[in-house]
Amino acid sequence: MNDLTSKVAVVTGGNSGIGFETAKYFKNAGAEVIITGRSADKVANAANELGVKGIVADVTDLAAIDALVAQVRNEFERVDILFVNAGIFAPAPVGQVTEEMFDMQMGINFKGAVFTTEKFLPILNDGGSVINLSSINAYTGMPNTAIYGASKAALNSYTRTAATELAPRKIRVNAVNPGPIYTPIFGKAGMPEEQLNEFAGAIQNRVPLKRFGQPEDIAKLVTFLASDDAAFITGSEYNIDGGININPILS
Repeated sequence: MNDLTSKVAVVTGGNSGIGFETAKYFKNAGAEVIITGRSADKVANAANELGVKGIVADVTDLAAIDALVAQVRNEFERVDILFVNAGIFAPAPVGQVTEEMFDMQMGINFKGAVFTTEKFLPILNDGGSVINLSSINAYTGMPNTAIYGASKAALNSYTRTAATELAPRKIRVNAVNPGPIYTPIFGKAGMPEEQLNEFAGAIQNRVPLKRFGQPEDIAKLVTFLASDDAAFITGSEYNIDGGININPILS
C-alpha cells in the first residue's frame, strides 16, 4: 500500500516540518526524493539526515526554480511526484497589513507554488501527482490571517483548474488543508513566545480532538495521494484538522 517504488519525488520546503516528514515517508515508501529549501545549511543537514538529494532553491525567485528544474532534469530526467509544500505564515490584523507582508505571503504561498508547478510540468511524467499544501485558513475567516488565508484560497482555486486541464495527461492535482499542526512555521510568525503560547492554547481548545496535529499526520495523507492507490482522485481538497473546520465555534 502507498508503494512509491521507482518514483521520483520533489518536496519543496523539505528541510523542516511537514515537508521533512513527508520526504521521510516518501523515501520509506520507495521513492527517490529531492528536497528543496532556501537555507543551504538547513537543506544540507536535512538531506544528510534523510539520505536524500538536497537542492537550494527560493520559490520566490523564478530563475531559481528554473535552475532547480534544470538540475533535476539533468540528474533524474523526469519527476513523478511534486509536493508543493513551501509556505510562510505571517499574521496581521486587517488595517495593519503592509505591502511587504502581502508580497511575501502571496509571493511564497501562491506565486511560488504556481510557478513551481508550471515550471516542473515539462518534466512531470504523464500519470504523475501534484499535491499542494494549503490550509483550512482558506475558509475559516480566522482573525489575523486575511492575507495568509487568501493566498491559500487562491492556491485551492488553482488546484481545481489545474486538475481539469492536466487530466488528459493523467496528472492528478490535489490540495491538503491542514488545521493546526506542530511545525516550525508558527515559531517564524514573529510573535513573542508568550503570545504564541497563548495563541496555540486557544486554538487547541477549539479543536474537537483537543490536540494539534503532527507532521506525520499530514505526511501519511500526502503519501497516499502521491501513490497509485489514489489513482481516481484529482481536483480534491482534504481537510485534516482534528475537526476544527466543521465545528469552528466549539469551545
